[in-house]
Amino acid sequence: MARYTGPVCRLCKREGMKLYLKGGRCFTDKCPVKETGEKNFISPPGDKPKRYGRRRTNYGVQLREKQKVKRIYGVLEEQFKNYFYKAEKSKGVTGEILLSFLERRLDNVVYRLGLTESRSQARQLVTHGHFLINGKKVNIPSYILKNGDRIEVREKSKKLPPILSALEQENVVPKWLSFDKKKMTGTLVELPKREDIIFSIKEHLIVELYSK
Repeated sequence: MARYTGPVCRLCKREGMKLYLKGGRCFTDKCPVKETGEKNFISPPGDKPKRYGRRRTNYGVQLREKQKVKRIYGVLEEQFKNYFYKAEKSKGVTGEILLSFLERRLDNVVYRLGLTESRSQARQLVTHGHFLINGKKVNIPSYILKNGDRIEVREKSKKLPPILSALEQENVVPKWLSFDKKKMTGTLVELPKREDIIFSIKEHLIVELYSK
């Protein structure tokens, strides 16, 4: 199964909300999708503008929620299923554990530390081996970090334009991560909690979808 390589603004329009897939552009007036809550009608890509769309079934609502989360984190269908079944077997609330797995992916952590401007850019740099985990090179974007893991930019990669450009941007590092901007080093200090997820996600709909 290939990863989606088309225009990502279509994905935001399809979900009717900002997914922040294009980095800095998403915060400018060039972004075709407004922040949630603003009075800006969004028509799905390819459709003529309508005020009243087709009525969604329960399955359709659940499916859209799953698609939205997959697109936010850039995860393929089989990967997403594996995360869900792993979360289902773990102790705790399945939906919250699922989101914790997604947040602790290496590409997402690199993005959340502010070392890249988007998750797709983080995925590319991780694949090219620009980061170390506990002193060892890891080039697997789906690598799940554990509590206490230390992530750093390789010495030879500290002058890469994408990383330097991202560090110039304003970025709020979540409380479950610590970051030394000067050394370009971060640590996972605690597992992310549900309230740490910045997107409006109804994870119970995903649980209901896969539990059928």
